Amino acid sequence: MAASSLLRSLSRVSRRACAPAFYGRGPFSPLSTAAAAAAADAGDAAVLRRGLAGLGPTAKGEKPRVVVLGTGWAGSRLMKDLDTTGYDVVCVSPRNHMVFTPLLASTCVGTLEFRSVAEPLARIQPAVSRSPGSYFLLARCTAVDPDAHTIDCETVTEGEKDTLKPWKFKVSYDKLVFGCGAEASTFGIRGVTEHATFLREVHDAQEIRRKLLLNLMLSDVPGISEGEKRRLLHCVVVGGGPTGVEFSGELSDFIIRDVKERYSHVKDYVHVTLIEANEILSSFDVRLRQYAINQLVKSGVRLVRGIVKDVQPDKLILDNGEEVPYGLLVWSTGVGASSFVKSLPFPKSHGGRIGVDEWLRVPSVPDVFAVGDCCGFLESTGKEVLPALAQVAERQGLYLARLLNRVMKSGGGHANSQVEVDLGPKFVYKHLGSMATVGRYKALVDLRQSKDSKGISIAGFASWFIWRSAYLTRVVSWRNRLYVAINWLTTMIFGRDISRI
Repeated sequence: MAASSLLRSLSRVSRRACAPAFYGRGPFSPLSTAAAAAAADAGDAAVLRRGLAGLGPTAKGEKPRVVVLGTGWAGSRLMKDLDTTGYDVVCVSPRNHMVFTPLLASTCVGTLEFRSVAEPLARIQPAVSRSPGSYFLLARCTAVDPDAHTIDCETVTEGEKDTLKPWKFKVSYDKLVFGCGAEASTFGIRGVTEHATFLREVHDAQEIRRKLLLNLMLSDVPGISEGEKRRLLHCVVVGGGPTGVEFSGELSDFIIRDVKERYSHVKDYVHVTLIEANEILSSFDVRLRQYAINQLVKSGVRLVRGIVKDVQPDKLILDNGEEVPYGLLVWSTGVGASSFVKSLPFPKSHGGRIGVDEWLRVPSVPDVFAVGDCCGFLESTGKEVLPALAQVAERQGLYLARLLNRVMKSGGGHANSQVEVDLGPKFVYKHLGSMATVGRYKALVDLRQSKDSKGISIAGFASWFIWRSAYLTRVVSWRNRLYVAINWLTTMIFGRDISRI
C-alpha cells in the first residue's frame, strides 16, 4: 500500500509537466519524512526550491536508506538478512519477486506450476510493505550520480494495456547496492533476440510452455503438410550448460511420458535437438558428462556440435551450412554484462562487469557496492572473476548484508559517514558443487571444489533424489516448498497438466 501511494504521488508529478519539482506535503515528498513536515510549515515555495520528484535524502535522526537494484539471488538474500531496525530498504526492480531458477525448466513442461518458483519480495523482506520508510518500486535504474548520492529511475509498464506512460523520478541513497544481474549472451548473432526464447524469467517459461502446447495442437490439424508438422514439433535448444541440458531432459521426459500418450497422432514427429559448440556440461566431471550424453541420446535427444551463425523465423543456420528447421527455439548460452552495467562510470572487471574489491565495494565511489552476476573482482585484487551461479550470488548477498549491518551498528550507515569501521574478513567463495537433472529420474551430482580437483561425483537415481531433496530445502519459503512437493506428487500420480492457459 505504501508503494502504491508513492507511485500515485509520482503520477501526479508527471501530470504537472510544467512544474519544476514535486508537489505534496505527505511522507512521500522528495525530502525525508521529518524534512517534509518542516517544508510544509515553510510553505510550498521552499519545497519547490529544494525538491526533486522522488525520494530525497534522509534527515538527521532518521534511519539510513539502503537502495537495492534487483530482486535476483544476490539482492533478495541481501534484503532478507539486512537489519531493518537500523536501515530503511528501498528496492528498485522490474519484478516484485525472486525466481528460484534451478527449477525454472520444470515449469516449462508442467512438472511445476509457475508460482512454485516465484517468491514475492514482500515475503522475503516484509519491511518493504510494512515499514514507513521502506518501499518496493516497480522501475529500473537508468543512471547514477555518486556525488549527489542519487539514482535516476523509470517506471516499468511495458506489456500492460491502459497504463500510465513511464515516468522518471529520483531516489537518494545512503548505501547503494547493484544486484541487477546479467543478460543472456547472443554473441551478436543475427535473429536471436527476435526469434529465440530465453529461459531466465517466469514469463520466459510461460512463453515456452504456451508455444510448445500451441505447436502440438496445430500439428494435429487436418491438412497440415508433413514438412510443416515436423518443423512445428522440432524443439531446438542452443547451449549445453546446466540450463540447456536440464530443459532438454525435462522436455524429452515430457514427450515420452505425456505427449506420446495424449497426442498419439503426432507422437512420431516430436524431436529435441541440443546444439553446443564445445562439450556439454563442460564444468562437470568427464564421467558425468558421458553419462549425461548417454541418457539424453537414450531419451531421444539429438546432440549436435556446431556454432549457430544465423537465426531466421523458422530455421537456424550452423557454421557448416546445415539448416535446422524449428518450431520452438530456446537459447541458453550463458550470460554477460547488461548494456546498463556497461554504461556505468565505474571501474570494470573482465567482461564489462562492475569491478569490486574483496569487500564487494566499488573502489573510488563511496557507499556503492555490487553483488551477483553484475559484478566481478578487479584485476588489482588478484582474484578470478567468479562464475555467474546462484550459489555465488546468494553467498555474496549474505556477506554484504552482514557487512552493512556491521557498518550501521558502528554508526557509519549514513552517506559519507566518516566513521572508522572494521569491515571484517574479505569475501571468500568456496564452491559447494554442481547438480543437473537429465530427466527420467536421473541426475548428476558433482561435489568437486573445481574442475581440476578431485572429489565425489555420482550419477543416476541416487543423484536425482539428492537433486530434488537439495532444491526442495533451498526453496526460499515453506509456502513454496509445499507447492513444489505437491506439484511433484501430483505430476507423478496424474501426469503433467497440458492445458494451454
